[in-house]
Amino acid sequence: MTMREKLELLQQKRAESELGGGAERIKVQHEKGKMTARERLDALLDPGTFVELDRFVTHRSADFSPTRSISATAW
Repeated sequence: MTMREKLELLQQKRAESELGGGAERIKVQHEKGKMTARERLDALLDPGTFVELDRFVTHRSADFSPTRSISATAW
């Protein structure tokens, strides 16, 4: 794979990560009058102050219990 192909693949993966759970899930959020998590971060934080780490990491958990919570931390 050439360097140009690697960069194109990286750009493609970045674009896919922007969609989060997919275009349909974003549409459902908007229909409910809600913003996506990424949109909330963009609205809350000043431009250029947030750096997303591990953008391409996916989870392998099958335990989606409603009693479990997830939190985001920024510094």
